[in-house]
Amino acid sequence: MSDTQINNQLLHLVIGGELVCVDPTNCEFKDLKAVDFVGAFGSYEDARKAWKEAAQRTVDNAHMRYFIIHAHKLLDPASDQK
Repeated sequence: MSDTQINNQLLHLVIGGELVCVDPTNCEFKDLKAVDFVGAFGSYEDARKAWKEAAQRTVDNAHMRYFIIHAHKLLDPASDQK
């Protein structure tokens, strides 16, 4: 690995749940106790793969949505990485 490459472990959380409505400007979870925690991932690529698999499992439910939370950005807002 060269000096210009930085190998940082990032924190991505993948969660999902059934939304009350699918309006992107005003949505909320129907039941916070039923939120599905898919996992925590060290790279965006791994998180995206898990997100896609979880979303595919619930394709028949229009109100079910999954999200990738870039938790490392909450911990270090100056981070410019995905």
